[in-house]
This record gives sequence, C-alpha cells and structure tokens, in this order.
Amino acid sequence: MNAPTPLNSSEPAGLGFVGDTVTLVEGATFCLSDRRGDVLAGRSHGLFFRDARVLSRWDLRVDGQQPEPLAVQTPEAFAAQYILRRAPRAGLADSTLLIVRERLVADGMRETIVLHNLDDEATVVTLELHADADFADLFAVKEGRAPLGGAELTLMDDELVLADRTDPIRGVKVAASGDPALLPGSFTWRLVVPPRQRWQAEIVVEPTWANQVVKTRFRRGEQVESSAPARKLEAWRDTATNVESDHAGLTQTLRRSESDLGALLIHDDAGGRPFVAAGAPWFMTLFGRDSLLTAWMALPLDVGLSVGTLQQLADAQGRRVDPVTEEQPGRILHEIRRGPASNDVFGGTVYYGAVDATPLFVMLLAESWRWGADEEFVRSLVPAADAALDWAARYGDADRDGFIEYRRATDRGLINQGWKDSFDGINDAAGHHADPPIALCEVQGYQYAALLARAELAEAFGEPATAGRLRARAQALQEHFLEAFWLPEQGWYAIALDGRKRPVDALTSNIGHCLWTGIATDAHAEVIVERLARDEMDSGFGLRTLATTMGAYNPMSYHNGSVWPHDTAIAVAGLLRYAHIPGAVALAERLAGGLLDAADAFGGRLPELYCGFPRSQFKLPVPYPTSCSPQAWASAAPLLLLRSFLGLDPHVPDRRLTVAPRLPQAWGRVALSELRLGDVTVHVEAEGEAVKVNGLPADWQLVTAQG
Repeated sequence: MNAPTPLNSSEPAGLGFVGDTVTLVEGATFCLSDRRGDVLAGRSHGLFFRDARVLSRWDLRVDGQQPEPLAVQTPEAFAAQYILRRAPRAGLADSTLLIVRERLVADGMRETIVLHNLDDEATVVTLELHADADFADLFAVKEGRAPLGGAELTLMDDELVLADRTDPIRGVKVAASGDPALLPGSFTWRLVVPPRQRWQAEIVVEPTWANQVVKTRFRRGEQVESSAPARKLEAWRDTATNVESDHAGLTQTLRRSESDLGALLIHDDAGGRPFVAAGAPWFMTLFGRDSLLTAWMALPLDVGLSVGTLQQLADAQGRRVDPVTEEQPGRILHEIRRGPASNDVFGGTVYYGAVDATPLFVMLLAESWRWGADEEFVRSLVPAADAALDWAARYGDADRDGFIEYRRATDRGLINQGWKDSFDGINDAAGHHADPPIALCEVQGYQYAALLARAELAEAFGEPATAGRLRARAQALQEHFLEAFWLPEQGWYAIALDGRKRPVDALTSNIGHCLWTGIATDAHAEVIVERLARDEMDSGFGLRTLATTMGAYNPMSYHNGSVWPHDTAIAVAGLLRYAHIPGAVALAERLAGGLLDAADAFGGRLPELYCGFPRSQFKLPVPYPTSCSPQAWASAAPLLLLRSFLGLDPHVPDRRLTVAPRLPQAWGRVALSELRLGDVTVHVEAEGEAVKVNGLPADWQLVTAQG
C-alpha cells in the first residue's frame, strides 16, 4: 500500500477542462466520466460511494470501437444523456446507428443503453461493456496515486460481483438486462436491430457494504423524472423560495443554483435533517466552513438547510484534545471522510483543522434565528455556540494576544487552515510564505461578528449582562484589529499576522470578507473600495484572490490569483454593507456582472474557481482544470448577490422585514415568491430601488429606506 500523503502536499490529478469531464452527483454519490460516458483506467474518473471509487473502469465498445460522441445533456445534476453514434464504416461519411446512454446516480448507478437503427436495413451490432473497480480512497484518486490493479471479479446468479481485495467490507454488484454473455469484467450483447427500430438494455450498479447490498434510491425501468433523486429535488423546490428575474442570465444561474444545491443535499444515515455537501467531485461530505457559508448564502431559499447544517456540526463538535485529528473542545470540524484511507490521512473519519468554521458556526446560528429558525432549536444550540466561543478564547488564541491564529498540530494536518488552505495560500507582497502561527484578517472579522451575534441572542433570551460582556469583547477586538492589521501606506488590511506578529502585506480578496463582517471602519473602507476597483484585483469576471502586482501572483494557481465566485459574492455583500461609501455600489455591480457573465460562459453553473486572466486577454473565463463543479458555495453565490442587492434582511423574532433594494438596471424586475419567514410567507418584487411586499401581516414592520 502506498504511504499516505500529507494533506495539500501535492496538486490533485488533472481532470481536464470542464468541458471534457461530465460530473453527476446526488447526495454523497458521484460519477465522473468523459463525454462518451466512459470511465477509463488510469484517470481520475469513476463512480464514488462513501469516499471510495467503486467503479474505476466502465467503458462501452460498439463493434470493438469507441463510439463517437455527439452531445451530452444533463437535465439535472444527477442525470445525463450521452448521445453517441457508431463510427462510420470505411468509405462512408455518416453512421446510421445512434447510441444513447442514459445515466442516473443515486447511492449506486443505473444506466440504460438504447440503440436506434436509422437505416432501412437491419444492422448487426456487438456491444461490450467493461467494468472494474479499485476501491481506491478518494484522496488517492484525487492526488493521482491510486493503486494499480483491479477488484476480485466473480460471477454469481447472473451478476458480476466486484470485491475489494484488501478490505472485503466494500464491494459492488452489476446486473444487466438484454441477456448478455457474462464474463468476469465484461458484458457482451450480440444482436440484430431491425430497420427503423430500437433496442435497449438496463445495467444497475449497486454498492455493497459488509456483503449487504446498499439500498439504492431508484427502481429498474423507471423514468428519470419519477426517480427518487428527482422526487427529492422536487420536494426541495416545493419548499424553497421561487425566484424570477427579467435578466435571463440571472434566472438561468439561479435555477441551476437551486438544482445543484438540491443535488448536493445529504441526509445522514439516521435520517436526520439534511445538510449540504461541499462539492463534486472531491468534497462530497460535510465541511465546516463550506457547509456553513453555503447555508448562510442559501437562506433566501430555505432556512432548513442552515438548521440541518448547524445540528450536524454541533453533534460532531470537538470534545477532547487530539493532536492527530486536531480536535479540541468546542472546535467545529473541518470535514468528515469515510474512505478506506481516512485513518491514514486524518487519523480518523473527522478532521478539525479549520480556524474559521468555529466563529462561522456562531454567526450562522444567530442569522438563522433572524431568518425564522425555530427558537427552541436555536436555544438548544446556544451551549454549542458558547463552547465555540470558549474554543476561540482558549485554543484559538493560544498566545492570548486577542487574535485567533492557527498552527497545525502535526505534520499530517493542513499547513493553512483558513479558506485559502493550499500550502502556498498565505504569502506577503514579495511572495514569501507566512510562518505560523498565523492570524488571518477575515477570521478576526468572523470572530467579531460571532461575538455580536451571540450578544444579540443573549439579549433576546434575557441575558443582558452576558450581552454587554460580549459586545465589549467585540469592540476590543475591533480596535485591536484596526491597529494591528491596517497598512496605511498600502491602503488595505494585511492578509495576516505571522508568527512574529508581523503584518503579511499582500493585497488579497480576504479584505472583502472584512467588509462583509463589518469590522472595517468607514475611513478604511473608502480606501479599500478604491484598491479593489483597480484592474490588479478586478479580472472582469470577478475579484482575484491575489493582486497582479504581488510576488506570488499566478492566474492559474489555486489561491494566488484565481477567481472564486463565493469569494467575490462575499466581497459584493461587503461593498453593499458600505453602500454609503463612494464607489462601493458601482464596484459591487461591476463584480456581480462579471460573475454572471462567467456563469453564462459555464452554461449557468459557476464552478468552484476559474483562472484570473484579465478579460481584456481572453473574452471568456479560462477554466481551472481541477475545479469542483457543482460546488456548494459557488452554487449559492448568486443567492448572496441577490440578497445583497435586494437589501433583504429579515428579523423574524422582532417581526420586522427590511427590503432596501439597489438592483442593477440590467436585472430589471426581480421577484421572490413563497419566501418563508417563520410562520409567515411573503412575496417580494423589486426593480431598481422600488419594492413591493405582499403577504406581510399587519403586526410586522416593513423597512424600505436605505441606510
């Protein structure tokens, strides 16, 4: 067995550009293939279940050759049609045999192969479908170090059984209709398709766990539209807010956001509240920061997503000190993994090495309360919020300087533990990596907002003394932050303080998060707006993570010059928080317009990130080769744009709704219907700075004035 690689010690294996890889996802199961629908050996493609690759080969041959791809259609995130044709015979330009592979993913995989003979003569066809599995851990596949060799292949009751040679708990069964000839590793159909007729076969892939077949959520022969994944998505859409816009690109992107978030929803094994996975292909699991920020952005759609995410994270909150997993009392996890190498990589199935998830947990709890989460539920998680704040004071601020910082506990953990968690993600203006322990600027902003959030809950729940103490702590943190992080000669906040408390002086998008949380002063914000508006930060398709004038700038890097849609959306929300600052609204509109143009270029689905080349150099955004798509906070980013430009800020416990729109002219009319705020359902319609709200009870206050 290969030795485990430390986290983020290498780049993941390339998946090819977005257009070369088709990603299907439903819950924690996902499938990566090429545009033919094939999974070929030696690539990072496959069918993944419980963080292991249960199919490492799945390729179709027609008369011994690969069929020619014509098109791929993905009506939903969990389903695809691969439209192919048999390669034309020698001397002919055209083919008369159409092949359609219809694929559905849901805890397993179902594929229907349909042959359409478009000729007036019957045609003889030989189909071969080859299957194999390596049961490699997700990280091994991601990093290009999956072991060579396949599964133990046997035939049993007309099924192909693939078993893990090293860990018999994992396996997969494959069964096919159409009476194929079955050999270990392949199905073969030899058939004649009559003129102008069709033939089809159905193949079902069912993972097994401890020799028990995992119950799949689809039935043989059913249409995709009536499948369990489709019903789950429809139920999600029925409960979620309906959004309409006159802007075709915004409407398409929001529709895709809703679909992708629905596909990324995961229900735990106990059938509890759903939460959202971070993103396909590599992060189909509960993440601390990703799931929390996604739930925050998705509040206009459904507060229930926040409730489920908070409950899951509270249940797994740290309770002891473990250097291997970096667990500490009160700490919110970084991620959960259940793959075969989880113990080797993480020291367990849960890894806690994130510095920002813990304050974000407190922020989201109070925000969910404002948006109408059940008060009894919120009260039940107040002890978890207090434990999170205790972690920040005791473990997050180990040197007691007032700031939260991080330093990994062992050589197995993440070197960087903020959202820019690649090994080279934190550097100074000259490009030198920062030495730990590192205090990130945005994390101090999160902690500032968390203290104020918990203070608001304390005041509402009859704890005025606690509220006063927390507000005093927040004020002290803000004052200390402004003094230590502000770089007056440069005109921005340092991205961090290093281990010797020296400012790490690179110009980064992280300062946009400081606007979002409100820790910045108006005077600082005025200068920051001007800096962010320059071409060195604004790529034309969103905000760069690192300015072009910095030493580590590379538009093709993961965190040092690329564009992350969620990051830009947070900056837009921050700019609109400081809308009274000259230029803030204009820059917010420009950044949002760049994101929507990028979404249009990617077919309505914003990927995790893309390259930060200037728009003047390339007319379309350049994909980043290993970007996740769909990815949760990228999918939710348009929702944060919408909320921010609407000035949508409900306070259900106070029975108050604020809607103070500054909608870009290009958006035209925007309408939210079936917006659920506690036990109230309202309809909001806005255009420009005008707004109409219907359904608000008489005892509610409507605030429409802009601050």
